[in-house]
Amino acid sequence: MTQDIESSLPELPPARFGDDTLRQCVQAALDAKTKPRGSLGRLESLALQLALIQRTERPRLVEPQLVVFAADHGIAAQGVSAYPPEVTRQMVLNFLAGGAAVSVLSRQHGLALTVADCGVAAEFDPHPVLARLKVPGVEQGTADSSQGPAMTATQCAAAIANGRRLVAGLPGNVLLLGEMGIGNSSAAALLMARLTGQPLALCTGRGTGLDDAGLAHKQAVLQRALDANASAMSPLQALAALGGLEIATMVGAMQQAAATGRVIVVDGFITTAAVAVAATWQPAVLARCVFAHRSQETGHARWLQHLGAQALLDLDLRLGEGSGAALAWPLLESACRVLAEMASFASASVSRSTADATGVSRSSS
Repeated sequence: MTQDIESSLPELPPARFGDDTLRQCVQAALDAKTKPRGSLGRLESLALQLALIQRTERPRLVEPQLVVFAADHGIAAQGVSAYPPEVTRQMVLNFLAGGAAVSVLSRQHGLALTVADCGVAAEFDPHPVLARLKVPGVEQGTADSSQGPAMTATQCAAAIANGRRLVAGLPGNVLLLGEMGIGNSSAAALLMARLTGQPLALCTGRGTGLDDAGLAHKQAVLQRALDANASAMSPLQALAALGGLEIATMVGAMQQAAATGRVIVVDGFITTAAVAVAATWQPAVLARCVFAHRSQETGHARWLQHLGAQALLDLDLRLGEGSGAALAWPLLESACRVLAEMASFASASVSRSTADATGVSRSSS
């Protein structure tokens, strides 16, 4: 089954993505803007990244799609969250009613919002922004990974395929990732521990707000899950045994987004878990990812460091939903506008400093 999934992955063009000529042209354009060289800091590196993703000197962000991938987790029955499992269903209804944080932020920033039901333990009435992506035979979410595999390989593969189909049907050239699922910080922590080899305690955080006793209980449950799935060592095996349906669906969504040249905006800890799995098969996925923020969740900073990624924001967020991705969105728009609209020293008839003219980097005062 692992070979079947890998053989069906969409192809990515890493050679063209890393075009040195394009990189040099965009960097030269940024250096020629009416500012001290490098003075816009990481906004400049973001503009360069967006240009390389789209393979153009003037990237444009069109019809951005924020997708909240929602599913239930069997391990939630073990009390690993401060909230009961039924909150997954309740929050999906809140998304659809427009009352959640990501709903508000999506409206504010003009982001098209889709809620993907990947395996919520409930049925919902038809709704314009609801996509039903449940895997046949898995209507109530995953099994309890502390007792055995959360999914079979077949179920995991079906979820990945669902994610690809969803993104293939969405317009635009930007995918912003969000998620919802009580217990999914446990799934992400398990994947981090298994894929990185870091101690479980460094991967496991308080999630939705556990106290010290709750955190200790969560760590004990997660250790049982690792022990119960000790043979699931490859990324695909780990995803099926320890992950969630929404995480697997996000893996497929990212693969499709990357293959079609979309910018991928990654939210927090759980979405980073999906990135890490996808990047083990196709490392070029990482270069197409903009990491929106560093979550307050314990393992997120370490996982970003492990991936060699740097987040745009650090606001002590730990909500999920895609809220951090939505908050970072204006920075992507600004990066594109600076590259496309900001005057150069030559076009504005502005004199350059000696340092800038000679190519020596200097910070502005």
